[in-house]
Amino acid sequence: MSDATSPSARGTREPGTGVLTSHDLGARARELLRSHPVVVEAGRRFTEAGHELALVGGPVRDALLGRPGVDLDLTTSARPDDIERVLAGWADTTWDVGREFGTIGARIGDDVLEITTYRSDEYESGSRKPTVAFGDDLRGDLARRDFTVNALAVRLPDGEVVDEFDGVADLARGVLRTPIEPEVSFGDDPLRMMRGARFVSQLGFALDETARAAMIDLVDRIEIVSAERVRDELSKLLCGADPVAGLRVLVDTGLAERVLPELPALLLERDEHHRHKDVYEHSLTVLEQAIALEGRLERAPDLTIRLAALLHDIGKPRTRRFESGGRVTFHHHDVVGAKMTRKRMRALRFSNDLVEDVAKLVELHLRFHGYGEGQWTDSAVRRYVRDAGDQLERLHILTRADSTTRNQRKAQRLQRTYDELEARIAVLAEQEELDAMRPDLDGNQIMAALDIGPGREVGEAYRFLLELRMDRGPLGEELATEALRSWWNAR
Repeated sequence: MSDATSPSARGTREPGTGVLTSHDLGARARELLRSHPVVVEAGRRFTEAGHELALVGGPVRDALLGRPGVDLDLTTSARPDDIERVLAGWADTTWDVGREFGTIGARIGDDVLEITTYRSDEYESGSRKPTVAFGDDLRGDLARRDFTVNALAVRLPDGEVVDEFDGVADLARGVLRTPIEPEVSFGDDPLRMMRGARFVSQLGFALDETARAAMIDLVDRIEIVSAERVRDELSKLLCGADPVAGLRVLVDTGLAERVLPELPALLLERDEHHRHKDVYEHSLTVLEQAIALEGRLERAPDLTIRLAALLHDIGKPRTRRFESGGRVTFHHHDVVGAKMTRKRMRALRFSNDLVEDVAKLVELHLRFHGYGEGQWTDSAVRRYVRDAGDQLERLHILTRADSTTRNQRKAQRLQRTYDELEARIAVLAEQEELDAMRPDLDGNQIMAALDIGPGREVGEAYRFLLELRMDRGPLGEELATEALRSWWNAR
């Protein structure tokens, strides 16, 4: 394995960036290959077959940044049929679902490789899918990458670092710059503009000014990209280390107007007579505060709570009313916002389950404020738990995060009140098994008690008993049967 780097692989280290100097580039490349010996063997096999092979993009970038990486993306001069021939008899299994894009996947032991033929992709005017053209050299393949920090490669099997576009220097500066003119790059694949915002969130980098200007000029091109691809980039952005920074890029460049127009719509105009909280900045702060509370969940990052925090107030622009004395109201923005959330998330092709979970949280995010000074009845607490369902913990997080007041006394009072509500829920849950809240009688018991067969009346009786359970807590079979028969006879 060689220590060599290509002539343009020159790096510097800035304090705190974790980027290697040129002296250490080879050492970090060797460490990357030591961690993944399978790619060295792959390089040997492809070379013996007369083909080039290189690790490329994210794995190389992350290795040079000292970040953990899991993906093993490789690029090669070999065409898909050739790739399969090299892998035959060595890989445990291969798949070719990406063949039309030149990609063959393989599993070798515990390692998964994605090997793609050198490419040059372009979108035709009005097309939602790129036209794939295979290339013949590594430099041309790197030139089609989105940003210079992702246009880095390590040749296999010798470990030479290839940096044709000064990506190492951009790593050191924390800058996102395109390998070729940004107008050409973003014009060829408009999704790269979304990736720019995503990498701002994930890596903490800043967009090069020429790239930012090109994004503003070409923003309409994003409309030819499929909703699914936009959704995936938005999800990755939201799950990054600093999603607020990435979202600001979307809004500032105009991309959000095309892919998530409800977000810039929160930039409500303000005037000296009608003062109200900045809904846009408030929503970004709620997102940050929700992220800070994700430790309460089983895993983080959590896309559900992040979407709910971002979208919880999108109903405000449509419900804003100015009243006497300069007061501004947003009545029913929770209900309106839930409907808007469903519409936007469905347009972006999010799963039905995720759509409903996020919409539920948006619709319920104000419910806590009816708790007042802790005077809810046990019945109201049970309904709060029932309506939240399996989103109760996320609702706790969203409600706490939604307090952005600068009045410390008010903020402390809100948190204290919610502490009390959570404590009451915990006590009732222990006493009454709230997580599995059901009527005291099941369907068979209802039919036996009323001497009726299956039908609509059983459902009505079930709902009556559930409401009774909400109001009075567990009654037991005897009292529940007595109450059911009284209800039935009074119908």
